[in-house]
Amino acid sequence: MLELAGKVALVTGGSRGIGAAIVKRLARDGADVALTYVSAADGGRGALAEVEAAGRRGLAIAADSADPAQVARAVERTVAELGRLDILVNNAGIALMGPLEAVTLEQVDRTLAIHVRAVFIASQAAARTMGAGGRIISIGSCLADRVPGPGTTLYSMSKAALVGLTKGLARDLGSRGITANLVQPGPIDTDMNPADGPGADQQRSLLAIGQYGTADDIAATVAHLAGESGRFITGATVAVDGGFAA
Repeated sequence: MLELAGKVALVTGGSRGIGAAIVKRLARDGADVALTYVSAADGGRGALAEVEAAGRRGLAIAADSADPAQVARAVERTVAELGRLDILVNNAGIALMGPLEAVTLEQVDRTLAIHVRAVFIASQAAARTMGAGGRIISIGSCLADRVPGPGTTLYSMSKAALVGLTKGLARDLGSRGITANLVQPGPIDTDMNPADGPGADQQRSLLAIGQYGTADDIAATVAHLAGESGRFITGATVAVDGGFAA
């Protein structure tokens, strides 16, 4: 029997990269999966096709995580169309980096809206409908714990906020049998941070393993936390970073 059979998951930012790998893995493990996307409609359809190819029900929802109303509606629509919500994966993210002096207020607001406020709102909305065995899993970054160079202050700040948010969720929801955890990826080979990109060699030099990870590495950890094997893990920060923080 598939470990996630009968479960329903929602993955924000699930149309590409890490999000798409998580969508595929959860469906392969037996879950019906909804995903959100902003502009990558083709990617959303592609990820949805992967869900259906696994024999599961899928749902692609156009939703900008910078808009709190759209975030809440994505949760509500998942429940309305797929019947329930057992697993929420807060994955949507952006990477606005550069010199501190050049960061604009608009960039600050958008980054915090997507990386922090959207996670809070989605988790709050999910908590209203989740039962015992519910899972809230957020995708952070190794740059929340270690900042090896300049240019990432805003990004690192926004991802560091998820540590406290996750611990608070664990305490608020633990008595209901709902867990909350944070996965911190290191350099992962995606279109946002390709292993052959201009800064890849410098990033590899910071890793104990010395090579980029794959989106499937992150998806495997998410699947573990989402399943029965993750039932006694909550409030935790799990590094999947190739030794970046070692």
